[in-house]
Amino acid sequence: MAGPIGSPGVSPAYGGQTGAGASTTKALTLLASLFFMWGFITVINNTLLPHLRSVFDLNYTQTTLIESVWFIAYFFASIPSAKLIERVGYQKSLVIGLVIMALGALGMTVAASIPSYGVTLVMLFVIASGITLLQVAANPYVAVIGPPETASSRLNLVQAMNSAGTMLAPLFGAYLILGRSKGGTAEAGVVLTEAERLADAQSVILPYVLVAVVLVVLAIVIARFPLPAMGSANSRVAKADRKNHSLWKHRNLVFGIPAIFIYLIAEIGVANLFVNFVSQPNIANLTHEQAGKYLTLLWGGMMVGRFAGSAIMQKIPAETVLAVFSIGAFVVMMVTVFTTGHTAMWSLIAVGLFHSIMFPTIFTLGIKGLGPLTEEGSGLLIMAIAGGALVVVQGKIADTYGLQTSFLLTAACELYILFYALWGSKTTHALPEQELTQPAE
Repeated sequence: MAGPIGSPGVSPAYGGQTGAGASTTKALTLLASLFFMWGFITVINNTLLPHLRSVFDLNYTQTTLIESVWFIAYFFASIPSAKLIERVGYQKSLVIGLVIMALGALGMTVAASIPSYGVTLVMLFVIASGITLLQVAANPYVAVIGPPETASSRLNLVQAMNSAGTMLAPLFGAYLILGRSKGGTAEAGVVLTEAERLADAQSVILPYVLVAVVLVVLAIVIARFPLPAMGSANSRVAKADRKNHSLWKHRNLVFGIPAIFIYLIAEIGVANLFVNFVSQPNIANLTHEQAGKYLTLLWGGMMVGRFAGSAIMQKIPAETVLAVFSIGAFVVMMVTVFTTGHTAMWSLIAVGLFHSIMFPTIFTLGIKGLGPLTEEGSGLLIMAIAGGALVVVQGKIADTYGLQTSFLLTAACELYILFYALWGSKTTHALPEQELTQPAE
């Protein structure tokens, strides 16, 4: 990490130095590229699922295991990531995370060359572990790089770039993976020969080589960039301070962990079941291909909502905005459950707009007032992303009571977010906010 100069108490983000504003803006711009890349890579999985099912002739259990492995990585890699950040600092951790992701992407080309379902799962776990490290490092860094009162605004702004990545990834995957494979262009029910499966498996090589190259370039840029250093959080003194404080005294964190966990069940459930839902005859009666295009609107709503949320939170407290958005999400989910036709379809699309600000806002409220405990708190919040793996619960409800009824689970999730916004997010035993120090030029 770049060595800080000047006195530790000086924070460029608080206007202590003349060039600080420009430095902070450049840092946020660079970090936004990280959010874009991990959003992009995460959603490529949506393209990989049907592709790999065809290549390896998988059943649905084996296919869903691919996504479960992705979220399981968040559970296992989050705390080690927090420990690594304590040891080497935020900037080096960002570089290490990008390198891990690049190695995983190159590993995907090896898995495609063999081809091997098992190696594919391992490499996806590696990529997700790298993203976990980036999440644990970048989210709190963005939150404290400026005034605490606008932390949620900043994180929503860079998370909007994450949503931009999720919007573009399906186009990239459709063109370079599905569009270049026999399974991706054949009609439903066509059985591939062994040679065609091998050729289809190798269609993954080019896109993942391109991804690996971009990740390595980004790692080099970040390694050389003079990011403002998080002073007290990474000092030897702060490590001693940690022993004098308990994470579990902070209500905003204690209730924030299940808030992230529950929110991910809602987000992933909507995204995974959207195509099947709107394709039903009593909803929009679309083909899966047509429904997939409407799914882009769901992700687009999340991007628009984050840009709008970032601006709104400049003037309105984050917890108030979160409460309003959670009420909006609950309302549109109830409309989805109890109506039919295009009304139900558009209400489900609208939930993307209301979900948009939830993750970044819950995250910043969750780490507020943690002081030297920020890394550990961040690690626990990122670990809670593993809640996405429990989308299987909604699948079980859909099998038992019907797909439309299963969205009552999503509506219940929105009510917990409302509870968190109104009461659970209030800080207790708040510690002094962390500050940034000016990096060496």
